[in-house]
Order: sequence, then structure tokens, then C-alpha cells
Amino acid sequence: MSVARNKDEQAKHQLPISKNEDVEFALEAADEDDLEALERAKAADARQENE
Repeated sequence: MSVARNKDEQAKHQLPISKNEDVEFALEAADEDDLEALERAKAADARQENE
């Protein structure tokens, strides 16, 4: 296998690069699952701060 082809094969198997994006949370549009996730996130943050 040529070097160029080997690099192409490796590129296919690499994970995509993620970007940090700001996402606005609209409490008035939140459903029960969103509110539950918000509470779990707050609890996880509190646990992390207390360690």
C-alpha cells in the first residue's frame, strides 16, 4: 500500500474534531426531560465542586 493511500485510510478512522458551541437554554420551552437533565447537571456540578 502506498504512503498516500495509507494516510487516506487513517484519516477515515479518526474521530471528528468537535467545536464548542454556546447553546441557549430556554426555560419556558423546556419539557419535563429537560428540567430533569438540568437538575442532574446541577447536582453533578455540586459534586464536582465538593471533591
